[in-house]
This record gives sequence, C-alpha cells and structure tokens, in this order.
Amino acid sequence: MKKYFTVISTIVEKDLILELKSKEVINSMLVFSLLVVVIFSFIFEPGAEYKDEIAAGILWMAITFSGVLGLNKSIMNEINGGNLNALLLAPVDRSAIFFAKVISNYLFLLLMELMTIPIFMIFYNINLFEKNVLGTLLVFLSGSYGFSVLGTLFSLISVKSKTRELMLPLLLLPLLVPIILASIQSLNIFYFDGGFTDAAKWIKLILAFDIIFTCVIYVIFDYVVEE
Repeated sequence: MKKYFTVISTIVEKDLILELKSKEVINSMLVFSLLVVVIFSFIFEPGAEYKDEIAAGILWMAITFSGVLGLNKSIMNEINGGNLNALLLAPVDRSAIFFAKVISNYLFLLLMELMTIPIFMIFYNINLFEKNVLGTLLVFLSGSYGFSVLGTLFSLISVKSKTRELMLPLLLLPLLVPIILASIQSLNIFYFDGGFTDAAKWIKLILAFDIIFTCVIYVIFDYVVEE
C-alpha cells in the first residue's frame, strides 16, 4: 500500500513540476474560461435580475469546456514526451497511474477555478459564497473531482484516435450531464436560499457519482489501457 501511494505522489509531483515550468495547461484553461465568462457578461443589461438565475450555468459551462481543453493539453504532453507508454510499461499498479493523473488534472482544474471564480463574481456582481461558504465549496470540490475522474479516463481512451480533440468531448460530456446539472442546481440553492436541506439530494447525487465511478474505474482500468 505504501508503494501504491508513493507511485501516485511521484507522478503527481512530476506533473506539477512540468506544469510549473511550462504553464501550458493552466494558461490555456484560464484563458478559455475567462473568455466564456467575459463574453456572456455582455449579453446582460446593467442591473438585470435574471442574470442571477443563470449565472451558475454560465460558470459551470466555462469550467466544463475549459476543463476539456486542459485534459487534451495534459494528455498530449504525456504522448509527445513518450511518458504515457513509459508509465504503462513500468512495473507498478496501473490504477495508481490513473489516480495520479486524476489528482494532477483535479489540481489543475481547481487552480483554474480559484482564479476564474473571483473574476466571474466581479463581472456578474454576485457573491456565490455569501450565504453558505461550506456548501458552495463542497459543490466545486466534489463536482470538479467527478469531472476529473471521468475526464482522465476518456482522455486516455481517446488518446489513440486521430480525432482525439473531437472524441473526448463527444464521449465525456453526455456522461457529465448529471454532475453538471446537480452542481448548477446546488449552487443556485446555496446562492438564493443558503440551506443544505433542499440541496442535499443534489449533493448526494454528486458524491454518489464520484464514489461509483471511482470504484468502477479502479476495477476496469487495466482492461481499458490494454492494447
């Protein structure tokens, strides 16, 4: 078990060091997400109240599509350097490789959100954390993890395809619909009401999604990456 977690920490450390040097994944995700946020802010009239009702959807749309772009960049870095084949040939548990990539992508996604959300709240003049800080943080943390788990899996599945940039969103987005909808509904409830009672069913859906897919992928990952 100690070796398992050592493999994970080593790969995550490698990914973070490479990203600190290049900043390719984070920069591409951040630029795309900010473009979405800024462009959609232009469609609202000054002082329009209806913007509050759809703001969470716009934010998660920015997170989702910038996340897909980041996944493509991340997996291309592994392919171009020959790192992916080397990792799969290494005498280690392949699921450890998968979860290391999940954690790396998760950290990149959270860092992008950390920079995007404050700018989003300024442009849309709303405070998502005003009524329930813990609930809102839970939505972003759990929703982003679910995105990272499925996104990492399908980025590895589509990596051999010549049209990987097209295949990844086509495979990934339909399965992400439940977690995106649950995240949007939860954010709206926390923003307008602030209570956990109404949001509980949506939070449970996100957590169930995370747990189920984590367990399933842990079991099947060896078969997924077999050539």
